[in-house]
Amino acid sequence: MATPISTVSSSGSASGNSGRVRTIVNIVAIVGTFLIMTVLLRVMVKSQRESKSVSEQRAAARREASMALRAETTQALGSYGYVDKNRGVVRMPIERAMQLSLQSAANPAAARSNLIARVEKATAPAPKAPEKPSDFE
Repeated sequence: MATPISTVSSSGSASGNSGRVRTIVNIVAIVGTFLIMTVLLRVMVKSQRESKSVSEQRAAARREASMALRAETTQALGSYGYVDKNRGVVRMPIERAMQLSLQSAANPAAARSNLIARVEKATAPAPKAPEKPSDFE
């Protein structure tokens, strides 16, 4: 019968070296991962600073547009003017409109008929534009 061959290995030194290599590879991988994350974080912070300046510019533009709109509506609410000149629809200051509303409240039936007539006039369809005469006329 053949005797089993026992393998002689220096398992102590070979497994110790491979364990050290694995540890070094793991440490290098972890340090590399942290370096990559640091670079990515710096790039993201820089891009946020740039986008912040863009958003500040947009906010300033919105603020200017809002102020212009507010000034325009304030002027429109406090002055006389035409809303639709062709139909005869005008605007008036709020204070004057409230005075007229109080005066018309004295006679509710007349105020109602007047209001209905004004709404019909304001919502009536625009007149059709005249047709262009033909070249033969």
